[in-house]
Amino acid sequence: MKPGVLTVAGSDSGGGAGIQADLKTMLALGVHGMSVVTAVTAQNSLGVQGAWELPAEAVRAQYRSVVDDIGVQAVKTGMLASAELVETVAELLAGTDAPAVVDPVGISKHGDSLLADSALDALRTKLLPVAAVATPNLDEVAQLTGVRVETEEQLREAAAAVLAYGPRWVLIKGGHLPGDAVDLLSDGTEEHWLRAPRYDNRHTHGTGCTLASAIAAHLAMGRSVPEAVTAAKEYVTGAIAAGFALGGGIGPVDHGWRFSD
Repeated sequence: MKPGVLTVAGSDSGGGAGIQADLKTMLALGVHGMSVVTAVTAQNSLGVQGAWELPAEAVRAQYRSVVDDIGVQAVKTGMLASAELVETVAELLAGTDAPAVVDPVGISKHGDSLLADSALDALRTKLLPVAAVATPNLDEVAQLTGVRVETEEQLREAAAAVLAYGPRWVLIKGGHLPGDAVDLLSDGTEEHWLRAPRYDNRHTHGTGCTLASAIAAHLAMGRSVPEAVTAAKEYVTGAIAAGFALGGGIGPVDHGWRFSD
């Protein structure tokens, strides 16, 4: 049997991020992707025009349907929209014997808010403590902890601030810093610095979703967190390099870059 990975996230109608990016990533990496839709967005290359969250009972029913019958080897969370959904998903994850990769989605690539301010406390106190790996970008670090990172050295401070909320590991994504794309993976004692060249390509929609899903896929295959994150970083770097224009704004990364000629 193939390892099964469950994404709990919002739908991106443009196909570049969210559930759609997650499932494409899982397919590309050879695991069986399954989904719990938390919200529906009207979204394209220009931004998010609308978002409608699903009732907590619908999210819970989807999750139980998959986990109770098929089972999961890893779970990835993305857009959870409200405090009620954050708390619902945290409760479900706490009762699931599989590592959870939490992408604390707060703001879209275009600057659109995807998480209610009232949900931030639930994310800190309920969701992060059940995460095997949390993957905030620098804007999300500031939103969650108040720590603003402007230099590579400050990534350590950011990691410590997020780890204080209880995830086993945190990957601070430093892609918004100048220079190479540098991320810091830490569990508070062990550190891994991951570097990749920066590509002159603005078509990077879905990068965060893709990275978190790739980490979950590799964890489902039995890899350790450092191994999974390293392999996921390699995959997403290739996807960014191959990102392509779509519509009139920011296009997506190419999830199938390894299959291209």
